[in-house]
Amino acid sequence: MGKGKLLLRTNRCKGCELCISVCPKKILELDKIHVNSKGYHPIHITKPEECIGCASCALMCPDGVINVYTE
Repeated sequence: MGKGKLLLRTNRCKGCELCISVCPKKILELDKIHVNSKGYHPIHITKPEECIGCASCALMCPDGVINVYTE
């Protein structure tokens, strides 16, 4: 599988962590510093270069926060 690039709409994220639980590379986590407009700590990517573009996170997200693009 090729490399992936994630587009995150963090203003939609409610911090449910479902995407984090399914990421095979474990490169997603909640941002412990920033809070979005809804008052939640949104997800962020810790190592974007390690994304494999599997789209498990996007499929799991109930709020359409994540789009995955593959190269």
